[in-house]
Amino acid sequence: MLKLMLASMLGLWAAGTYAGEESTYDFLWLDPDKAVYVLQNKIHKKENTLYVDVGYLANLTSTFQDTRGIAVKAGYYFHEEWAVEAMYLGYQNTNNDNFRNVQLLNEGFPFVRRPERTTGVGIVWSPFYGKINTFNKIVYFDWSFGAGVAQVTTKSNLKSVTVSSSKDIYASENNTGAYLKSAMKFHINQNWHVGVEWVGTYYQAPGPKNPKQDKVRSNNDLIFQLGWSY
Repeated sequence: MLKLMLASMLGLWAAGTYAGEESTYDFLWLDPDKAVYVLQNKIHKKENTLYVDVGYLANLTSTFQDTRGIAVKAGYYFHEEWAVEAMYLGYQNTNNDNFRNVQLLNEGFPFVRRPERTTGVGIVWSPFYGKINTFNKIVYFDWSFGAGVAQVTTKSNLKSVTVSSSKDIYASENNTGAYLKSAMKFHINQNWHVGVEWVGTYYQAPGPKNPKQDKVRSNNDLIFQLGWSY
C-alpha cells in the first residue's frame, strides 16, 4: 500500500510539473485526436500592461535600528512573463533597545550603518500563476522573481566609532550594488492588486575592523503593497 501511494504521488507530481496555457494531456482511452487542457486560460493578462505599486516596508537587517519606510515601483510587461521595472525605497531609522543597551553598558556607541534610500532598475520574470478558492471566492495570483542594479545610499558612524572619545557622528555613503527580489501578487480585479515582496540588496562597504577594506553587505526588506495596472 505504501509503495502504491508513493507511486501515485510521484505520478501526480510528474504530470503537474509544467502546465501552461498550451499544455494538454493525451488520454489513451480517448480518440487519438482528442486532448484535455490542463489549465484554463489566464484571466489577468500582463503583456503590454503598465503597473504602479506603493507599499510599506519593514527592514529585516538592522540590529541597532528600528527601520521602516516606503516603497514605490513602476514597470511595464513587454511579454506575458517578462517586465522591466524601476523602484525606490525610502527609509526612516530610530535607535532601538539594542542600541541603548550597548550605550548604557559599554558607555560607548555600537557601529551602525543606516539605510537612507535605494533606487534600482531591473527585470522581472513571472513564470507562475494560479488561483485559489477562499471563502467561496476565486482569487488569482502571480509569483514573480526579479534582479537588477541599485544605487544604495546609507549613513554610518564608521569614522567616529573607532575613536573612543568621539561623539556619535554619521556620514553619508553611496555605493553601487545589485538586488534580488521575489513577490506574490493577488488580483482584486482587472486593475487593482495587493501583494507581499522580499527585496535583498547587496553592495560593498567597509566596517570598523578594517575601515579601508570593502566587504559585501546586505540589506533585506519585507514589503506589503497595493498596486494598479492598466
